[in-house]
Amino acid sequence: MPTAIPPPGFLGKITARAEAARRVAGLPQPVVFTNGVFDVLHRGHVTYLAQARALGASLVVALNSDASARRLGKGPERPLNNEQDRAIMMAALESVSLVTWFDEDTPLELITELRPQVLVKGGDYDMSRLAETRVVEQYGGRALAIPFVDGYSTTALVARIRAAS
Repeated sequence: MPTAIPPPGFLGKITARAEAARRVAGLPQPVVFTNGVFDVLHRGHVTYLAQARALGASLVVALNSDASARRLGKGPERPLNNEQDRAIMMAALESVSLVTWFDEDTPLELITELRPQVLVKGGDYDMSRLAETRVVEQYGGRALAIPFVDGYSTTALVARIRAAS
């Protein structure tokens, strides 16, 4: 008789938006929050996520839903990986404590619900111009940008793959 193989434990890091606030409250503090599409993981992503995690005791990653990602204008075929697959890839990373989604254009509402102590974005954001920064700073949190790892982007990777086909 074959041995039953249990599902990977990292699947427990994935939570529905409706449960996210409760799950975040149970995480070791301080909580760091970041968001994005994270369509095709690459070195830049995993470096960024590890650096974000080092800023606190837990890292919450909020993924753009498929519909939200399509509205970002990265192309009609994006995201290449659906939201469930992207969540599984995120959850498998050691640096990530919890994964959820948001369907809006920005994670402002979700940040307001979760109240992370640290908000982190990629280096292309001017943190002083984001409404999310103002919300986090109003309740005493901080917001910062982490520089990109030069030479890594999903858009560039997709273009390179297309050019090789």
